[in-house]
Amino acid sequence: MAVTFLVNGTKLMALNGGPTYQINPAISFFYYCGSEEEILRLYPILSEQGQVLMPLDKYDWSPKYAWVVDRFGVSWQLDMDPINSPQKVVPSLLFANAKSGEVKNALTHYSRIFPDSRILMEAPYPPSAQQPEGALLFAQFKLSGFIFNSMSSSIPHDFDFCPAVSFVIEADTQETIDYFWEQLGADGQFGRCGWLVDRFGVSWQVIPAMLSALMNDPEKAPRVVQAFLAMDKLDLETLQNA
Repeated sequence: MAVTFLVNGTKLMALNGGPTYQINPAISFFYYCGSEEEILRLYPILSEQGQVLMPLDKYDWSPKYAWVVDRFGVSWQLDMDPINSPQKVVPSLLFANAKSGEVKNALTHYSRIFPDSRILMEAPYPPSAQQPEGALLFAQFKLSGFIFNSMSSSIPHDFDFCPAVSFVIEADTQETIDYFWEQLGADGQFGRCGWLVDRFGVSWQVIPAMLSALMNDPEKAPRVVQAFLAMDKLDLETLQNA
């Protein structure tokens, strides 16, 4: 079962994926509250029956901030600061362990692949952190106009990117499907049904934009499912004609 919904204008999809992969903090969601009232409202709601990784408090980077895991295992970073964008929900990639120095490489790689991409800000490690020169602690960037955050950690963690949280690219043409499939999958791993893992371990789904419409057609849906279950890269014409 798949359910698509909006959180303050940002589209999210929830899948019944089974127990193979567990959601973890490697990919979290910043929520830019914009006011003390809003962060005080959300903090108890999202942390209830969940876990507090960083309690609501003042930090060097924000007058009020918290990092919580909700009852479903999804990580949320609540920030009182406003964001100069209507996009209030921003996914964040945490590069840790052997990948802790990869933030800059990831920014360069993704910005090369996605149109309408640019780096909004970069925050390097301070000299006292004894990290390689130029290593980034935090960055914010746009891919095809959509904002992402990226962070690194010099502290060991027992988690990494996994398919429990993925990013979906909805393509209008087969040429666009082919492009993102090849570019993102290079030096990574191609999977089934439009799934791939890129060179950094981040999971992506490259799907036709019209797939939801096909799946919502009760007459076509069973044939569409049968067709895409046999595919790696999705073939738009085959799905349309199923």
